[in-house]
Amino acid sequence: MSEAQPKNSLADTSIMLRVDQAGEYGATRIYAGQLAVMGNRTPRAAEIAAMAVQEAAHRARFDALLAKRGVRPTALQPLWSVAGFALGAATALVGPETAMACTAAVEEEIDRHYTRQIEALGDSDPELSGMIEEFRADERAHREAALEAGAERAPAYPLVSAAIRLGCRVAIRLSERI
Repeated sequence: MSEAQPKNSLADTSIMLRVDQAGEYGATRIYAGQLAVMGNRTPRAAEIAAMAVQEAAHRARFDALLAKRGVRPTALQPLWSVAGFALGAATALVGPETAMACTAAVEEEIDRHYTRQIEALGDSDPELSGMIEEFRADERAHREAALEAGAERAPAYPLVSAAIRLGCRVAIRLSERI
């Protein structure tokens, strides 16, 4: 009989890293799409640009950890590039509140995702869990800022939020596997 694989095996943390890097990459692309449409013409553009800088810093740290641990990024990165930019541009075209609704929805789902990862990691990988905890705090702040900026006033907010959150869950599952 073979011994059961530990709950937090190296393979599990490799998958976590791949998914998290893909998520941060996707976030940078969403913000790039929003800013391409909004430019600096709205009061929310500066807020979005600041969030984009944080997401780029998250991605850079995940990129470095991927390289350090020899983990490959998802093969779906080109798809996430196009999909993220398109989602950002589309929500910005509807208006600043819909762009904020996108941020609120994405960050809500990522908060849940990161919370599950922190629970799964426990004390097994302090480097990774520390990064995830730090980034989760930033994502929560982004969500709160988006809500304060009127995300819930976006046209069809419940539908938009639910669709974006579903898309995030699908992207996570696909990035775990591919």
